[in-house]
Amino acid sequence: MAQPPSLPNPPAFYAEVWNIVCMIPRGKVASYGQISKMINSPAGIDSETYLEYGALWVSNAVENSPNEVPWQRVVNSKGEITERDGAQARRHQLLLEDEGIEFNNRGRIDMKKYGWNGK
Repeated sequence: MAQPPSLPNPPAFYAEVWNIVCMIPRGKVASYGQISKMINSPAGIDSETYLEYGALWVSNAVENSPNEVPWQRVVNSKGEITERDGAQARRHQLLLEDEGIEFNNRGRIDMKKYGWNGK
């Protein structure tokens, strides 16, 4: 994958992501791509570039979220935890299981059952 272009205003984009993540109810999850589609392309970023990199930028925002943001409620589009390191992935899964979310034997969440429908 090519190096993504820089966001013109990361703090504003991150704040928008965090606001959406805070809307996800306990026991539900959303995907990075789903959240990126809820946000307009940032100023200075064309829609094609945003379509390509929006989910990655959302992932970066979630990774850098403040403690009060329920970051664990965001997973990839397959219903999987995006592994950055093993201990963090295990913590992610435990937090979701504490909310009643179940993982199948392949480590996936049933997005039809646990997926959040949006704002």
